[in-house]
This record gives sequence, structure tokens and C-alpha cells, in this order.
Amino acid sequence: MTIQSILGAIVIGAVIGAIGRLLLPGRQAIGWILTIVVGIVAALLGTVIAQMLGVATTPGIDWIELVMQVVLAVVGVGLVAGLRRGSSV
Repeated sequence: MTIQSILGAIVIGAVIGAIGRLLLPGRQAIGWILTIVVGIVAALLGTVIAQMLGVATTPGIDWIELVMQVVLAVVGVGLVAGLRRGSSV
């Protein structure tokens, strides 16, 4: 694993997490670092699920895989925000 791949995962995770957070209605009480972590996990899980379902890898943007990643990010941000809200009470 190179520095470039780690930085790439962080950037992609930040973008996926931010998109997931923007698509989730309401306010989420999670910080930007946690958003990036959720985005990285969603990106990795989305890629694994897409490969398991046999989604073909194409040159350029794999739209089906990207949609899976964003949906997982929305779910992840919602779960983390809900858990953080529940733990502060």
C-alpha cells in the first residue's frame, strides 16, 4: 500500500462521505473526520459488494458502484449520527 493509494482512499472517502451527508436530510452531529471514515468504509464496502454482484469494471466512472457507495455512505452517516445522538442523552 503506497502513500498515493492511502491519500486516494482519504480523498475518495471524503467525497463519498460528504455526498452521503448532503443527501441525508436534517442535521448530523458528526464531525468531518468521522464523515471521512464513514465515506472510506462505504467506498470499500460498495466496491466489494459491486464485485460480488458481478458489476463490470469499466474504464472511467463505474456509476453502479458509485451509487452503491453513496447509498452506503447515507446509511452509514445516518447510523453514526443516530448512535452519537443516542449516546449523548
